[in-house]
Amino acid sequence: MKYAIVESGGKQYKAVEGGTIEVDRLALEEGDKLDIERVLMVVDGEIYTVGTPEVDGLKVSATVAAHFKGPKIIVFKYHPKKRYRLKKGHRQQYTRLAINEIGKAAAKKVATAETAPVIEEKTEAKAAKPATAKKPATKKPVAEKTETAAKKPAAKKTETAAKKPAVKKTETAAKKPAAKKTETAAKKPAAKKTTKTAKEE
Repeated sequence: MKYAIVESGGKQYKAVEGGTIEVDRLALEEGDKLDIERVLMVVDGEIYTVGTPEVDGLKVSATVAAHFKGPKIIVFKYHPKKRYRLKKGHRQQYTRLAINEIGKAAAKKVATAETAPVIEEKTEAKAAKPATAKKPATKKPVAEKTETAAKKPAAKKTETAAKKPAVKKTETAAKKPAAKKTETAAKKPAAKKTTKTAKEE
């Protein structure tokens, strides 16, 4: 069985020779013929042809059989406790297409044999050009980086390391921890010992 996967209106359909498909409404009259060019895949028995994304040189011919409306859909909206009720109906417009014929995919073997030597020549030309262009470009940025790295960072590190951290560490280490430890160690244990001796007596 021969069939094709075609695209119409952003949707994909399975088209079988002698069968029909229902697509979104098309601007054509009944009896008009059209060719569907968006063919994504073709299956002929055990031969599968998959496009990238489309199969080149392949068309599916169809005839407009009828225009019709789909089933009625009721759209009901409401907001609870707000006295809001809205009821609408909708019927989608469709077109029925009768598939007449599925074309054959074009051969790709001849095209691949001709394009192969052209690709090799381009790669050789690209390999030769970047080698000459890279030599002068690598010399200039190296010289600029060494000058900036030698002057600016060395001066900033010595100033910050010498002045700020040394002053802060000596002040905090000398004043705060020593005063707190001596006060707590001296007061609390002495008060507890005196209360115990009073109870024993």
